[in-house]
Amino acid sequence: MLAACVLGACAATPPAEPVVRDPHSVATAATTAPAPDIARWEPDIATFEARDRHSPPPEGRVVFVGSSSIRMWDTLTRDFPEAGVINRGFGGSRVRDSAHYADRIVTAYRPRAVALYAGDNDLAEGRTPAQVAVDFKAFVQRVRARQLDLRVAFIAIKPSPARVALQPAMQAANDAIRQYAQVTPGVAFLDVHTPMLDASGQPRGELFLDDALHMNPAGYAVWAEVVGPWLDGLPDATSPSR
Repeated sequence: MLAACVLGACAATPPAEPVVRDPHSVATAATTAPAPDIARWEPDIATFEARDRHSPPPEGRVVFVGSSSIRMWDTLTRDFPEAGVINRGFGGSRVRDSAHYADRIVTAYRPRAVALYAGDNDLAEGRTPAQVAVDFKAFVQRVRARQLDLRVAFIAIKPSPARVALQPAMQAANDAIRQYAQVTPGVAFLDVHTPMLDASGQPRGELFLDDALHMNPAGYAVWAEVVGPWLDGLPDATSPSR
């Protein structure tokens, strides 16, 4: 029932930070001054841009963007050596942060695909599953405003021992985004949540660092097993978008 509410009328609950729903208005959103809680990421974004000016990445790569679970994926390039990946994870960011900065750290690279991980910080701050799902839709609209057929994947919100109380909300947000992906061509839902649970439905502690929130290499190995098949199914960098 909660997942259906997320996709249905309950999604009309006003989010704490306005999100863009009209794809025709997305192109002008970058000119609007961000709210202070989004503007705090400006130094991180500026660092990416300075790095890009010094060593511009080639077009046609796969951008991984999102929160610290992406930023700390130190083996990303080694895990997918043939994919051509760019890591643009930043701090404790939320879905709407990646949506706001997408023009600068996603579509600026003319990627062939983008994978987003965020959501648990959003829920921990009090946003609802409905708001997380709407923010992800806004992210898709934002990146597709410049690349209409860009492939987009949402890496499911992971369960963690530190945030086990949020498990029902995580599942509701994941279910809503999964349903959205099922009816939206070119959007994929990558379920890392399920294999990170033990037989009793609790987060597998052996996949996490001592903080019980961020993953260790074993946790990232689980992610690589789920993300890899999606990457393998993408058109190569020289193929037209499908």
